[in-house]
Amino acid sequence: MNTDQLTVCPRCKEEGACYKLPINETMYSYWCLGCGCQTNDMMKEGEFDIPAYEETLPELYKDLKSTDEEGRIWYPTSINLEGKGTVFANGNSKDNWQWSAIRSIKLTEEEMSEPKFKGKEYKSDAKSLTHFEKDFIEACDYIGIFDK
Repeated sequence: MNTDQLTVCPRCKEEGACYKLPINETMYSYWCLGCGCQTNDMMKEGEFDIPAYEETLPELYKDLKSTDEEGRIWYPTSINLEGKGTVFANGNSKDNWQWSAIRSIKLTEEEMSEPKFKGKEYKSDAKSLTHFEKDFIEACDYIGIFDK
């Protein structure tokens, strides 16, 4: 099986910004750092149960869905990395939204003993919430995704 590769995004056409990851010998998953959206070769209207999938999505994500030339349906990505933070589409409509990011901070010893934080080391730092218009990469960089 092939390994993942950076390619031109089928949705936004950004050169070298889209990860194409193999699912099996013939199907791929796509995750674009340019537009911040994701899909896979199975997510096509009539071939995939879109209504069932969308039951768990926020209204904004449903409003922002789009279809590429191959008929794949794309949705905004949400990222939540322990110890780094969260990146998500935030707003009230497809005409009024931006990427938002919130960093994680280490829990105090006292917080670690609270039931709601059981097994966790980090929590979201509400004071760090920042908005990035339509710049997904900037939001990812803000929480340190690209740090080594």
